[in-house]
Amino acid sequence: MQPGSPPRPGSRPQIGIGGCRIGPRAKALVAEVLDSNRLSAGPVTARFEHQVAELHRARYGLFCNSGTSALQIALAALKERDGWADGDEVLVPAVTFISTSNVVLYNGLRPVFVEVEPETYCIDPARIEERITARTRAIMPVHVGGLPCEMDAVMEIARRRKLRVVEDCAEAMFARYKGAPVGSFSDIACFSTYVAHMISTGVGGLCTTDEADFMVMLKSLMNHGRDSIYTRIDDDQGMEGRRLFEVAARRFSFVRLGHSFRCTEMEAALGLAELEQREANCARRRQIAARYDAGLADLEGRLQLPRTRPGAEHVFMFYAITVTDARTTRDAIVAWLEDHAIETRYVLPLINQPVYRGIFGDIEKDYPVAARINRSSLYVGCHPEMSDDDVEYVIEAFHAFFREKR
Repeated sequence: MQPGSPPRPGSRPQIGIGGCRIGPRAKALVAEVLDSNRLSAGPVTARFEHQVAELHRARYGLFCNSGTSALQIALAALKERDGWADGDEVLVPAVTFISTSNVVLYNGLRPVFVEVEPETYCIDPARIEERITARTRAIMPVHVGGLPCEMDAVMEIARRRKLRVVEDCAEAMFARYKGAPVGSFSDIACFSTYVAHMISTGVGGLCTTDEADFMVMLKSLMNHGRDSIYTRIDDDQGMEGRRLFEVAARRFSFVRLGHSFRCTEMEAALGLAELEQREANCARRRQIAARYDAGLADLEGRLQLPRTRPGAEHVFMFYAITVTDARTTRDAIVAWLEDHAIETRYVLPLINQPVYRGIFGDIEKDYPVAARINRSSLYVGCHPEMSDDDVEYVIEAFHAFFREKR
């Protein structure tokens, strides 16, 4: 694109932070589900769960209705298994989507926030131990925006301090750290398949784990706390006699408080189609990010562009930028971009949110890195549905802002 001002506001469709394109393969798989007359979780769901688990080096996978639900039942399973008490603590990064810490509260536990790294927005391992107390039970590292955390350091602390680890991989499916996929380090890992994530099923999320006992509990927790002998309608398939009667007698047996967090075969079918495109889609995200890097390189000093830590592979669910030019503000840039049909988001503000100020008070001053991100960071789209022209338009919009506003 030649230098010059972007088109006037309203003259082109918005470039969103995420996209959705349902292709022929997805439509065919959904049609197969409809033809089967099986909507509740069944063979298509099982295939999807197995493939996601296998891709992340886990023995078991469980498909539920959101990444938030996955986190909710993961913590509930650990709390029950290990006998945690209400008020016990879980370490959460001070920059993350609010569901990460909300689920801690929903489980009667207390989130304790940990400062983040200034260039990656991920939890800072050097700041973890200062937040550990006698009541700390787990760490929840979040792979922000598609970049893996420094998992060697996180896991070393967890092993030494005997803490559980739940990986929030909602934004980083398929990302790798030192050759290993995210989700393969922790007791339980949680993923999201909501629109704009690495794959989309419309709504959806997954838990993965290597422990059979955890999977039994997770299935129960997402099915109203039902007895694990019967959580899907074909769990009694092929049974007869005494064994079938035992299942029949326990179909309406509930052994814990649980939730209705189930998904259908149709969402799983969409997921299977998305998995077939994962390598091409990840490659396209990296291609767009590389073009952003090159196109915005001359604005370094005004903008902090994404960093990829050594040994990690970034999958760029979004492209995060921090404004470093003291002569302008993040909000001025956001207003400019939005006026020119470029959708933006702030980079996961958490501890400054009204609901959390009410619960925890004004704690942002204790987290200067998170406070700077809350004040100065934004992200733009970096997804496969963007055209080359879209990418160039975003790059030029940043340049036009600094030409106009400097």
